[in-house]
Amino acid sequence: MKVDSFFAELKRRNVVRMAGLYLVGAWLLTQVASTVLPMFGAPEWLPRSIVILLAIAFVPTLIFSWVFELTPQGLKRDEEVAPEQSIAPQTARRMDRVIIAVLLLALGYFAFDKFALTPKRQAAFVGRAAPATDVKSIAVLPFVNMSADKEQDYFSDGLSEELLNQLAQVPQLRVIARTSSFSFKGKEVDVATIAKALNVANVLEGSVRKSASTLRITAQLVRASDSSHLWSQTYDREMTDVFKVQDEISHEVVAALKVKLSPTQQLPKTQHTANTEAYEHYLLGMDFSRQDRLQTGPQAAEEFQKAIALDPNYANAYVELAMAQAFAAEVVGSPAERNEGISRALSSVEQAITLAPNLALAYKARGYLRYTRLWDWLGAAADFKQALALDPNNAELLSSYSQSLFFTGQQKEAIAMARKATLVDPLSLATWHNLGLLLFSSGQDSEARQAWQHALEINPGARWPNYLLGYLDLKERKTGDAVAHFRVTDEAFKLTGTAMVEHTLGHTQKSDEALGILKTKYMAGSAFQVAAIYAWRGEKEQAFGWLDRAYEQHDSGMPRLRYDPTLASLHDDPRFAALVKKMGFSE
Repeated sequence: MKVDSFFAELKRRNVVRMAGLYLVGAWLLTQVASTVLPMFGAPEWLPRSIVILLAIAFVPTLIFSWVFELTPQGLKRDEEVAPEQSIAPQTARRMDRVIIAVLLLALGYFAFDKFALTPKRQAAFVGRAAPATDVKSIAVLPFVNMSADKEQDYFSDGLSEELLNQLAQVPQLRVIARTSSFSFKGKEVDVATIAKALNVANVLEGSVRKSASTLRITAQLVRASDSSHLWSQTYDREMTDVFKVQDEISHEVVAALKVKLSPTQQLPKTQHTANTEAYEHYLLGMDFSRQDRLQTGPQAAEEFQKAIALDPNYANAYVELAMAQAFAAEVVGSPAERNEGISRALSSVEQAITLAPNLALAYKARGYLRYTRLWDWLGAAADFKQALALDPNNAELLSSYSQSLFFTGQQKEAIAMARKATLVDPLSLATWHNLGLLLFSSGQDSEARQAWQHALEINPGARWPNYLLGYLDLKERKTGDAVAHFRVTDEAFKLTGTAMVEHTLGHTQKSDEALGILKTKYMAGSAFQVAAIYAWRGEKEQAFGWLDRAYEQHDSGMPRLRYDPTLASLHDDPRFAALVKKMGFSE
């Protein structure tokens, strides 16, 4: 039978029509089941079972429609039906139009339900209802650099960040974190749009003109609802007055928002220096460190050291120097150099705490070092708690602390804290990545995927989310999608992913080549990733050998040991339990 004649026969016997009717009926049934059954406490497997049964019954239904035909006289075998007994053509056409209309409706509903990211759905994803906009909420935008030297951006950015940090210490205010506020830098976006994206009622914006030792700073506080100015001021000052101007602007903003400070409550000075030259070197160091911690880390460290040389009591500079030293230690040539770098970093942050015992930034940094490098679980927890008491709405702190809580066993509290970080800093790549990591490590793959997709909307080339999304795709045998993600991450993660993909595709030599390059170029900082490759390939001896090496090197991946899904194939081996015990996790 030719294809054309076969299809004509399918139509004559109403098989095509029956297929359409069946799909429409099945869709309606599944929609009703998914809506009604949960209301009666039905188990989760029941709706899935209905879908499976409907799928199984589809083919028998088509066979039945081939053999039998519905006529006005009832159900008859096809060969027993005379042409005049079939359904009238006009009635058949009406049925076809109804079927097509309902199918299009179903398709449209599915597409909207699947892909539309409504505010309600986004709020539900971060674990709470969409918050009402608080009249005491504010975003501090990066002040525009109006100086002749366009390289002075670091200074105007630093002044904006200092204002943000001061206002964030006022508990009566809800202040959006730096990453989200600064994401609008250089973009032609109106205040109302920015306020809506960040869910704030007020926006502080301004400009800075710096020429030699003089400053002109203009600031205005704008109410988002009607774009009216609540307050504005221009300051013409000497560079030596920069800290005084920051204090004045902060106080004026607080007053304009009608926030009443208690008699004992003062706006803090978050920069622990009075030396403006040291402050400029600190701002330059921060600018370098935010560009790329691996590539520009040495330049950042050099600027922080210049700041310390000018003011040996500059606690903030010691904290940032410590972080630069810690990241530099990740890419050195030997474990001995790595340990020496970590020791220097710890010494720097200890000095910061000695100089400024109430500096939350310092406790956050020491907690991070204790957790990721020293595996001092109790010490890290104490530092994070101290930092949180001093700065309870710091998004970076919330993310760091949530990791510490999660990987030492307190998963529920950790995920709640990570979700809070995404609300404080909703356009931060780091907070969304961190939430995804914790969800992934707790087995919630689809939710983790959503979080990492949020991260990639912020930065499509982000290294960690691309690597882990690639791993998720590989786990689901979507090798093409996995390769696409691995291709845009950094070289170490690209090599890790490539070794896994090529093994999955049966290309042993290509997998070995990628693994060999990773072991040669990134031995000091990628032992954990090498172990993950061997675990994926089912080579347990080599996997445990590299985990032992990661342990000896204090690899920053090791705190994830118990929960990292990339090591799942090793969990039933007694050596894994022994290594977990050796790590000394404190519950």
